[in-house]
Amino acid sequence: MHFTAEQRLDGDVLERAFNFGDIPGILWTPAPAPAPAPTPTPTPLILIGHPPLGLRRMYPRLAGRALHYAAEYGFASATIELPGSGERPRWAAAEQARADLRRAMEAGEPVGGEIVDALILPLVDKAVPEWRAVLDALLELPGIGGPVGYEEGVISIGVRLARVEPRIVAAGLFAGSLVPAAMYEEARRVTIPLHVLLQWDDEGNDRQASLDLFDAFGSTEKTLHANMGGHTGVPRFELDTGARFFARHLNGTAHRT
Repeated sequence: MHFTAEQRLDGDVLERAFNFGDIPGILWTPAPAPAPAPTPTPTPLILIGHPPLGLRRMYPRLAGRALHYAAEYGFASATIELPGSGERPRWAAAEQARADLRRAMEAGEPVGGEIVDALILPLVDKAVPEWRAVLDALLELPGIGGPVGYEEGVISIGVRLARVEPRIVAAGLFAGSLVPAAMYEEARRVTIPLHVLLQWDDEGNDRQASLDLFDAFGSTEKTLHANMGGHTGVPRFELDTGARFFARHLNGTAHRT
């Protein structure tokens, strides 16, 4: 992991841009406590996912979440550029799937399973190993020892990570993206605590498919928050609701107040 730039945000949160091979990312870490204990407690880490729109475009939202987690709960946060987005190389199959999706939606036609599979499954297959490799490197950094949470992003990436990555102990997922049929079977094998957000009037999301996916999760602790409004209308209070969810599960971390 090679750090390429750093800056202080709000005076006490260190933001560092990094490259892990050809994968760009950002790490946010809170300032240390004024009087650290003789044996410092490792800082919990939240992996913040995002849609494949590019880190530059998503930065304000990602940095806002990271600042909230650092200031209120003392969490570190990290994100990476997804395969095929931002300045990373495109691949032809994904571009074709996006074009097929746009054509279907513009024509008012149902989005077939073949399009969904072609769009989402290769992305999951590429992104999840990258997230796990970056997580290896992050947990080797001084002061960051986990436990680890995952939130937001493409929900199928979150499902796969929750299933295969034992260091992730809780996940906050956003039911706002297309879900391949194969993901429902994977969801049945997810057992960690889950906090799922659903925008009830999301124009680009199949509400029933989201409810079916929530029902499929094998977790004994899972919560669904459904709010009125479209895709970008998630209420502000859900940021702190999600943060409190992570505070309960990332080693019992307490609110800093």
